[in-house]
Amino acid sequence: MTHSYAQYAVPVAVGVLFGLLARLNMLRTDYRQYPTYPHGRIIHVALGLIAALIGSVAIPSVLQSDWTAITFLGLAAQQFRDVRNMERNMLQQLDSMELVPRGVAYIEGIAQVFEGRNYLVIFTSVVVTFLVIKTSIWWAVLAGVLTFFVNSWFMSGKVLGDIADVQVSKLRIDGPNLYVDDIYIMNVGLEADRAVIRENGVGLIVTPKNANSLVTIANLGQRQAILHDVSSILGVYRDSGEPALVPLAKRDMKSGRLGVFLLPEEKDTSKVAEVARRVPVLDSAIRLPSEASVNQGRKGGA
Repeated sequence: MTHSYAQYAVPVAVGVLFGLLARLNMLRTDYRQYPTYPHGRIIHVALGLIAALIGSVAIPSVLQSDWTAITFLGLAAQQFRDVRNMERNMLQQLDSMELVPRGVAYIEGIAQVFEGRNYLVIFTSVVVTFLVIKTSIWWAVLAGVLTFFVNSWFMSGKVLGDIADVQVSKLRIDGPNLYVDDIYIMNVGLEADRAVIRENGVGLIVTPKNANSLVTIANLGQRQAILHDVSSILGVYRDSGEPALVPLAKRDMKSGRLGVFLLPEEKDTSKVAEVARRVPVLDSAIRLPSEASVNQGRKGGA
């Protein structure tokens, strides 16, 4: 058995290499500053290496009918579920230190992404290892490069600008009441806070493009993601213990529009609107009411 496995040394090595390269290609430390550099990255690169080993060894185990090894590999793959729990717990603890928190829905989305990327690494290693064994290393290299594009497609998702129109709107203070256009935001009791809002506040109106996006932007997690991303990229003009200066998003009950109140450090309205358009649409916020049979005139269940 040892001799028969030796013939798979090169295919496994190539599969591990492409799996690790795939994980490095998917590793991003962006404006969210997560994973942190360098320690957070080290953790995810190490997990990516383990995933690449699992994917690469799976093919020789199948070809050798080593079902014990397959069982072990399946058990190891299940451990990647713990990656999601690790990310969720860490980000929830860090979220309490944010001036504008991410929110539970955003954190869950990030945790799912990190779990899913390890499975994409396994997929890359399986494809490359199989092709090295069955064809040639050159076909495997070509397939490995193609899987990078496949992985990038799976990593991509919709942004707010795809499902809604985002426009800068005027902030209006009527007595103690704050409005974005005609959408009521909150009561601001202190004149000092109202002065800060007049000087630094920016308002946005988010108008859904269809019935599906209307329900999606109404989701509280999606609203919090907008507030967090804009505040992370452009800063936020507030400190802890100032509830009147907390960015908020409120919904117009009649039209479904969203009024967003922000206090960016950099008051560039064009940048604020562009950042908001690029906020990712959270998986947990996506709703498709138009697909329900009752909305399509069909009989039967939803």
